[in-house]
Amino acid sequence: MAIAGTFHPSSLIYLILLVGFGSLVSLFPFHSWAPPAYACAPAPTAMMHAGVLKKFGLYGLIRIALPLFPDAMHQFNGLLLLLVIGNILYIGYATVAQKRLDWTIGYSSVMHMGYIFLGLASLNVIGVNGAMILMFAHGLSVAAAFALCGEIRRRTGTLDYSELGGLAKVTPVLGLLFGFAVMASVGLPGFANFAGEILVFFGATSYGPAMILPVIVGVWGVVISAIYMLRAYRSTFWGPMIARWESLTDITPTATWSVILLLVPLMIVGFYPQLLVKMVTTALPR
Repeated sequence: MAIAGTFHPSSLIYLILLVGFGSLVSLFPFHSWAPPAYACAPAPTAMMHAGVLKKFGLYGLIRIALPLFPDAMHQFNGLLLLLVIGNILYIGYATVAQKRLDWTIGYSSVMHMGYIFLGLASLNVIGVNGAMILMFAHGLSVAAAFALCGEIRRRTGTLDYSELGGLAKVTPVLGLLFGFAVMASVGLPGFANFAGEILVFFGATSYGPAMILPVIVGVWGVVISAIYMLRAYRSTFWGPMIARWESLTDITPTATWSVILLLVPLMIVGFYPQLLVKMVTTALPR
C-alpha cells in the first residue's frame, strides 16, 4: 500500500488504469460480470471475448502501466498481490462449487487471470515472459473449451452436470478433444499453459519473501483447477449415460479440425516454449 507522504499523481493514474484494465480482465473483485456473461453468451462470443478481447486489458497494463508507472507498480504491488490471491483462491473455490459446465469454464477463465497477474507482479523479465505465454495459452485453451461446450449444448440442450454423463460412449471424438482441452487448462506438461505457469512461479520466487504466500496459493490453485476440470470431464463424459443421449451424433469433421487448430499450437509451444519466449522478450518494453 502507499506510504503516507509519498503519494504522487502518477500513483492515482496507475490505480485508475489497474481498475479499468482489471475490470476488463476480470481481476478480483471486479470479476463478477464475467462468468455469467460467458455462460449466457453464444459459444463464438464467449470464445472471442475470453480468448482475445480479455487480453487487451493485460496488453494495456504491460504496454502502458508497466513502462510508464514502474514506481507506482512497486508502491502498490502488495495490493495487487492481495487481489491475485483473491483471483486464485476465492474464485477457485467458487469454480469448484459450480453445477454447470459453462459456468465452470467461465469461472475457470477468471481464476487463471490470477496467474497472469502474478507474473506481472513479479516485476522481472522471467515473470512477465510467463504472463505473456499464459496469455497466449489461456486464449487458445479457453476458446477450445468454450467451442466444445457449445457443441455439447447444441446436441443435448443442457450443460447441467446432473443431466449429463457417459457422453464419451456416443461422442468419443468430442470426449477426446475435451480431454485435451481439460489437460491444457490444468497445465499438464506438454502444453503451453504449463510452460507459462512455470515461468510465472520462477519469476515470482525471484521477487523476494513477499511472494512466498502468493506462490503457495498459486501452487494450491493448480490443485484446485485439476479438481474442478477433471470433475467437469467426469461428469460430462464418463459414468452412466441417460437413455435419451443414445442417439447423439459425434462432433463434425469441420468442428473437429477447428478445435485441433487451437490445440496444436498449445502443444508446439508446450514442447518448445523458447519459440514464443524469444518473440515475447524482444517485444517487452524497455
